[in-house]
Amino acid sequence: MKKLGSSCDWSRDRFTMDKGLSKAVIRVFVDLYNNKLIYKDLKLSNWDPKLRTAISDLEVLQKETKGKLYYIKYYLKNSNKFLVIATTRPETLFGDTAVAVNPNDRRYADYIGEDIRIPIANKYVKVIADEYADPHQGSGVVKITPAHDFNDYEVGKKHKLEIKNILNFDGTLNENVPPNYKNIDRFIARKKLVEELETKNLIEKIEDINHTIPYGDRSGEILEPLLTKQWFVDAKKLAKKAIQKVKDKETNFYPENWNKTYYQWMKNIQPWCISRQLWWGHQIPAWYTPENKIIVANNFKEANKIALKKYKKKLKLRQDEDVLDTWFSSALWPFATMDWPKKNYEIKNYYPSSVLVTGFDIIFFWVARMMMMGLYFLNKVPFRSVYVHALVRDERGQKMSKSKGNVIDPLELINLYGADSLRFTLISMSSPGRDVKLSKDRVKGYRNFVTKIWNIFNYCKKNNVRLKSRIKINKIQNPINSWILDELKTHKRLVEKSILNYRFDEAARHSYRFVWDIFCDWYIEFTKTIFDKGVSKDVLETKKVLLLVQKEILYLLHPFMPFLTEELWLNNNFKKIYKSYLINYNIDEFYTKTNQISISNISFLKNLVLEIRSVKSKLSISASGYVDLGLEQLDNKYRMLIIKNKNILFKLARVRNLVMKHDDRFISLIVNNRKMAIKFEQKINLDEQKTIIEKKILNLNDKILNSNKKLENISFIRKAPKDVVDKEKLFHKNNLSELNKLNDIMKSLK
Repeated sequence: MKKLGSSCDWSRDRFTMDKGLSKAVIRVFVDLYNNKLIYKDLKLSNWDPKLRTAISDLEVLQKETKGKLYYIKYYLKNSNKFLVIATTRPETLFGDTAVAVNPNDRRYADYIGEDIRIPIANKYVKVIADEYADPHQGSGVVKITPAHDFNDYEVGKKHKLEIKNILNFDGTLNENVPPNYKNIDRFIARKKLVEELETKNLIEKIEDINHTIPYGDRSGEILEPLLTKQWFVDAKKLAKKAIQKVKDKETNFYPENWNKTYYQWMKNIQPWCISRQLWWGHQIPAWYTPENKIIVANNFKEANKIALKKYKKKLKLRQDEDVLDTWFSSALWPFATMDWPKKNYEIKNYYPSSVLVTGFDIIFFWVARMMMMGLYFLNKVPFRSVYVHALVRDERGQKMSKSKGNVIDPLELINLYGADSLRFTLISMSSPGRDVKLSKDRVKGYRNFVTKIWNIFNYCKKNNVRLKSRIKINKIQNPINSWILDELKTHKRLVEKSILNYRFDEAARHSYRFVWDIFCDWYIEFTKTIFDKGVSKDVLETKKVLLLVQKEILYLLHPFMPFLTEELWLNNNFKKIYKSYLINYNIDEFYTKTNQISISNISFLKNLVLEIRSVKSKLSISASGYVDLGLEQLDNKYRMLIIKNKNILFKLARVRNLVMKHDDRFISLIVNNRKMAIKFEQKINLDEQKTIIEKKILNLNDKILNSNKKLENISFIRKAPKDVVDKEKLFHKNNLSELNKLNDIMKSLK
């Protein structure tokens, strides 16, 4: 972060286990427990057999995996009849405590209430009626294993079934299975059980399937639902206020579509399991009496006082060995880092904060929990805005992984291309809803942008453009200078608006376009013609405008490129004049009276240069080749404009002569609906050029036809992502424009 130029208060770094933060965590736990929002319960939770700990639903990765579906015969008591039950986890049948059919499924109506035998276990359970059994899925009969399936657990509670756990914490089978399966790993037990079932003709068939399996995001192990005693937060109660505050727009998500994701998670929130069976973390501040009664307190001394008062004698207490889920302490971050529960300057001034910047993958892990805790303990939202950024992936769009070998080290990129280049790359690619596909070539491309800016400032220095006093420009005479200030004002507002709307990619695009396309490619070239001409009044004014635009460019680019801009600010004497580093400088809105005629005239000249270059390119004529520009068909106003600014056309468009009358060797040129003509110094084969252009026109017509089909397809417009549709519309518009230009050239050639 330091290398990237993050302007943090580095004296205030915090670690989860710091003393002050630990104090806040304990205080929150105790308060929530005393207010009946934290409780301990025997519940089914996601269990990681490798780490031997419960984990949150949110730490579960659901992966599409190849597997098998086993169709097993369960025989009815004292009968040759059997029901076929399909399962992907046959080893869990040792924990079956019922078999369920749908009450409306006529096929099995006569079996409801009957006893049915669990294969190999040789134990009888009841056939029960429950709508959980789907008549249209599989055989319509399901085994109910309340201790090892979340849905079965709910069915078991409803029907008051026995909840029989068959697993040890390490994923081996326990004493509740036949002796020859005890202490065997679950997957080895599965293989052994299937072989035994096949030997006894108790398997009807086995199918290969693709199904979703839960994996632990840290261990990579297949998880098991397991019945354990854990600590829970009543998240449903805490979520109500957090949902309402987003609805009331006290906290806003950017992009706004993340509101839906937030609501979806929060409205379907389950009790939050906060205990972990790990060695490292905040130990749960709960103590147990010899009779296992729970005492929750801020410390051991306080726990002893509570026990003495409650039980009238001194008891030997032992602390709960579990630790708190890391997200529990993270949920307190907006206020715990400011020494809460103390009332101090920091809490008063910096809570709530203005913006939280985060990845979309932890909206529920972190953002939602900070909302719940902040509202409960400070009665205010923790942040006004949540900017949800994309994930950075490799250039193929794959998630970076050490095992894949596709990790791009940001420090390596900084060493190669500079921090500013990397910053600008990431910002320019941060479009809403898209992941960033990062590659070295992209960063290298923006390094060229940094170099370009540096070189342009050097050009100004060489031309003795130096700041000797504050710049005050009250009246601009030269049209070129009026034009650049108008462009600057327009782009500055676009950048500011984009930043306020959290469209940093748009802000980067507008600033890049102004600096490279308008300032460097056009204005700097225009200034060369002014300096070459040497009219002192124009030269002096242009130098002043150059200084003003330089200063504004540094201000404009500073959020994106802090190192380069601060260096140039110092090198160009701005610190001395404005008594401030750029990072602390609040620029005044410069005033320039817009001269629309001047701006329009320069835009016309710019478009004329572009059109001459374009025609050269389309006719495969060298860009350095000279042309004669025919003004016969041009009205007097524009003819005088061109004559007055001929030095611009001579330098930028390689115009050699201005011709008032032209013959049939001239090719028509239309700019801003004004007709002119050009003749090339280089001899060209007109028939050959016609053939080339005709091919281009045919190709463009095909592209336009395909675009029309797409854009007229209602299904494409509705279903395709907005950026894809917008890209297609722009593609269509550009092709039409190009076609019109080629058709105009063809008319001239005929």
